[in-house]
Amino acid sequence: MTILHLIPVGLGDSAPERWLPQTAREIAAQLRFFIAENAKSARAFLKLIGTAVPLQEITIHTLRADTTAQEIRDWLAAVPTDQDLGLVSEAGCPAVADPGALVVAQAQARGLRVQPWTGPSSIMLGLMASGLQGQRFAFHGYAPVKAHERDAQLRAWESLSHKHQQTQILIETPYRNLALFEALLSVLRESTRLCVASSLTCKEESVRTLSIQEWRKAGAPDFERQPTLFLFLAG
Repeated sequence: MTILHLIPVGLGDSAPERWLPQTAREIAAQLRFFIAENAKSARAFLKLIGTAVPLQEITIHTLRADTTAQEIRDWLAAVPTDQDLGLVSEAGCPAVADPGALVVAQAQARGLRVQPWTGPSSIMLGLMASGLQGQRFAFHGYAPVKAHERDAQLRAWESLSHKHQQTQILIETPYRNLALFEALLSVLRESTRLCVASSLTCKEESVRTLSIQEWRKAGAPDFERQPTLFLFLAG
């Protein structure tokens, strides 16, 4: 039976030995079929870990925003029964805060075995290092871009955090890190704890948790253009 391997990709510039188990690296190196959020970054990943066959002989399907369920079914059906395939994200774990979930759903419907491999997830790593509530949490992705909509949404998430003692987790495009950070400091209560986790698993990694009041005194961290996760918990 064909196996769909869910293979994590690094969060930044660090050796794969640091974030991907040897068995997963060995399996990925043998695969001839992949579905990827970005074919270029998938090739870079395969070049990094090394492949048993030339890259030009490996089939990589690109999972686009307009990819249909039928296209995915066709990709899966085209894999020989004696072959497996891999699913990789742009970064981190496939199918978690990632369109790869569509592929997994079709694989499950087809009766394929789905094999997840451990690897870096910024959501989990940031939550682990934050010191915030790890029993109840919610990942929201991106906040609205327009300031008034963003501020209203942040207040709503803070209200939920206070009511349920639930950590709220969000991300931002790296060049807008400072804008979101300043919005959080402006909108959230002084007692709310905010964790800023940047460049996880990389040499520039930084994770710091302070109250909003303390952040206002400390100032913004050095996170310009670095992939950053923001987590907060209302007191």
